[in-house]
Amino acid sequence: MRTVELPGAFRLVVPGNVRALDPAPAMFDAMERGWEQQQRSRLLAKKTIDDRSSLVRRFALYTATYPWEWTPEDVEAYFSHQLSLERPLAHSTVRGQQSDLQMFCAFVTDRRYGCAVTCEDAFGTVPVQVCHDWNTADHVSEFEGRPGRRALTYDELQTLFDAADDLVEVKRRRRRKGLLAAWRNAVMIKQVYAYGTRRRETSMLDLSDLRHNPRAKAYGRFGALEVRFGKASRGSPPKRRTVLTVPEIDWIVPVLEEWVDEVRAGFSPGGHPALWATERCGRLGLRRLDEVFAEIRDHAGLPDELELHCLRHTYITHLIEFGYPERFVQQQVGHVYASTTALYTWVSDEYRNRLLEASMARRLERMNGKGLGARC
Repeated sequence: MRTVELPGAFRLVVPGNVRALDPAPAMFDAMERGWEQQQRSRLLAKKTIDDRSSLVRRFALYTATYPWEWTPEDVEAYFSHQLSLERPLAHSTVRGQQSDLQMFCAFVTDRRYGCAVTCEDAFGTVPVQVCHDWNTADHVSEFEGRPGRRALTYDELQTLFDAADDLVEVKRRRRRKGLLAAWRNAVMIKQVYAYGTRRRETSMLDLSDLRHNPRAKAYGRFGALEVRFGKASRGSPPKRRTVLTVPEIDWIVPVLEEWVDEVRAGFSPGGHPALWATERCGRLGLRRLDEVFAEIRDHAGLPDELELHCLRHTYITHLIEFGYPERFVQQQVGHVYASTTALYTWVSDEYRNRLLEASMARRLERMNGKGLGARC
């Protein structure tokens, strides 16, 4: 029978004629490298692979043992410790880490990769699966994010935008350095709301991503936004979508036009294509985007639990309240499943009351119509 060498197989990672002076750490290192190769062959992102490898190393450091010595009790002790910290891990983080650890154990216990056989020869024991149904978190809820992540109310949204504009005026009045940056920040958070973009999508926007919409010629080159770095599915390249400018939020058109035609040049970006350029002719990074929002949020006096992604929740909610079909909203924000879009929707009480009043009016009209028919 011919042996098929899978990506990450032990024989491909460690040559058969090599004997380590300290076999235990060498074996663990070979397991890690083999798992990394196996994941790269699945086209997973480097950050995903690095994060998983880091978790495995942290778990091994906590237990002070190697994978062929791990037990289910080690899993329970490790995550009990993580959940007892001053800032415990979120439910989704715990479940994700347990899933990653389970995948690593599945890799090293799969005899096709040779790790188990080699461990048995070298140490007289084999690695086992230590993550099971009885010691890992269940995925019982569609939404596992922080409860504080929600859509902003209309008043909160207006307060946020007013605070961003006020920071610009403060810099202008005091003639302080940072006026252009404050102006850029104010326009940027308005764009995030107006098109419902994620952090990375916002950071990676270029001037060329501003598009015409033949059906909305009045908006000129701001009729649509081409998102080229949408959230990717596992092992696939970033997704693309075109977000149309909707009439209810078309106030963003003159705001973006002023930024592109007049203000952005103050950064002297040269040939850099980034829509949101920095003072150093670079591109606004993800961490800086969070810092910008936090600064404006604090200036507005809004709750600390609100974050930049909440503007995406707000955009989706408002599109629903504006009366757009669910399928349209789903395509605007780049969700594969409608159920995901539903998790982002936080319609207001006023909107629900309008729906209720309209339903009651239709019911009353039908009842009156039946009554008139009976009398006739």
